[in-house]
Amino acid sequence: MMEKQGNPFFAALVSGASAGLAADVSLYPLDTLKTRLQSGQGFWAAGGFNRIYAGLGPAALASAPGASVFFCTYETVKQGVGSRVGPQYQPLAQMLAAGVGEVVACVIRVPTEVVKQRRQVQQQSTALSIIRSTLRQEGVPGLYRGYLSTVAREIPFSLIQFPLWEGFKQIWGREQGRPVDPWQAAVCGAAAGGLSAAATTPLDVAKTRIMLADAASPLASSSVWVALKHVHSSRGVTGLFAGVLPRTVWMATGGFVFLGVYDKVNSVIARLNSDRNTDDDADYDSPNR
Repeated sequence: MMEKQGNPFFAALVSGASAGLAADVSLYPLDTLKTRLQSGQGFWAAGGFNRIYAGLGPAALASAPGASVFFCTYETVKQGVGSRVGPQYQPLAQMLAAGVGEVVACVIRVPTEVVKQRRQVQQQSTALSIIRSTLRQEGVPGLYRGYLSTVAREIPFSLIQFPLWEGFKQIWGREQGRPVDPWQAAVCGAAAGGLSAAATTPLDVAKTRIMLADAASPLASSSVWVALKHVHSSRGVTGLFAGVLPRTVWMATGGFVFLGVYDKVNSVIARLNSDRNTDDDADYDSPNR
């Protein structure tokens, strides 16, 4: 009898949307504090602990589609490349899949990130006024300012995070003799997210500075390398790791929620598909058919 399989693209779509929305909304205050710590005007001038949910609207609006696009791309590339290489090359397949996923997802993520971060440090502005002001001064490219710096941050982050996540799950599963449960996948996600976040904080600082710079500022159109040199010259190594603690806590907690929810929803969809296939097989084998 032919075995029926669920749709992996649909599973990644739904699981990714659920994971993105859960992580971005629940951890938004930490993201706000991190952004203000990294801003050129300083933490207190950027708002301090006031209105830490400012900019949540645009972030929540794009979190589901952005995560869905990432995971659909990630799973498609991982399965396509992974099926053609041996076990020793699976981490490379995962790295490639994560990198391609980030490039595609950032098309949705970057305009939202621009609006969200400006909303986090401009207390009197609304998201709509920021969009109008950006389009008036810079046009559509203004909404994609920092795209390359965002990709330059996200790709190294994902190149570290996803092979670590997959590796941690594989090791844990091998030790206990069965695949990990969703809560165990969440713990693995927390470890992978925290380590990746700490290592890539300087790239996150550069991305934040570029996005928050005035349109006429040389920093607004600079490269990541120029932004890193600018931060280092003005604030030293400490400046390059500004916000490292909230970023690490945020991404570790985010890894727990994001990858845990993703794994949980995936397992629920797989179970529903299995139950449906069992029912279909029972109907198919029934003598009354």
